[in-house]
Amino acid sequence: MSNFKRIAIMGGTFDPIHFGHLVAAEAARDIFKLDRVFFVPSGNPPHKKNYPVTDAKHRYLMTNLAVAANPYFEVSSIEIEREGYSYAIDTVTEFYNRYKSQAELFFITGADAILEILTWKNVERLTELCRFIAATRPGTHLDELLKFIKKLPDKIGKKIHIMEVPALAISSTDIRQRVANHRTIKYLLPEAVEQYIVKNGLYQT
Repeated sequence: MSNFKRIAIMGGTFDPIHFGHLVAAEAARDIFKLDRVFFVPSGNPPHKKNYPVTDAKHRYLMTNLAVAANPYFEVSSIEIEREGYSYAIDTVTEFYNRYKSQAELFFITGADAILEILTWKNVERLTELCRFIAATRPGTHLDELLKFIKKLPDKIGKKIHIMEVPALAISSTDIRQRVANHRTIKYLLPEAVEQYIVKNGLYQT
């Protein structure tokens, strides 16, 4: 058994992972005194049914390369190994059962995703198992977000914590477009991830 008292799950497509993800995870680790942050690449994300997603093997390996230098970060393949769509409730439940409720669970996500939280599968059960860390990004309207959270049922709203992070206007979509257009992506993501993208010819079209 581990000695973790607080752990966080950071889910995402990570297609590719970039410094925005890493900065948010490190900020959460520091602010919420987390013992470990688990990066969980989505296996089959339901919210991207109509969008092409890079093979899970590549996204998993890139995530490992990105977090290797931080001893508080770890990558989990549970969503990649699971069949069917990747839902937060399934992942959080698995972590909850794995740690036998000995560690307090947090789920790191983007502030924009919180605005759609009522559409999440089994959201009430989800908020019984973990607390949410909503990381802002450039362009986030905090007033609107706060108003939305106040309107949520208490059992959901009181489990959401807003976390302002340094303004890094980096997105995976922009990185993919830059690669396709033969533009530089240096300093947008770890060098090891950049080299992996080039070596494997990802995002060329």
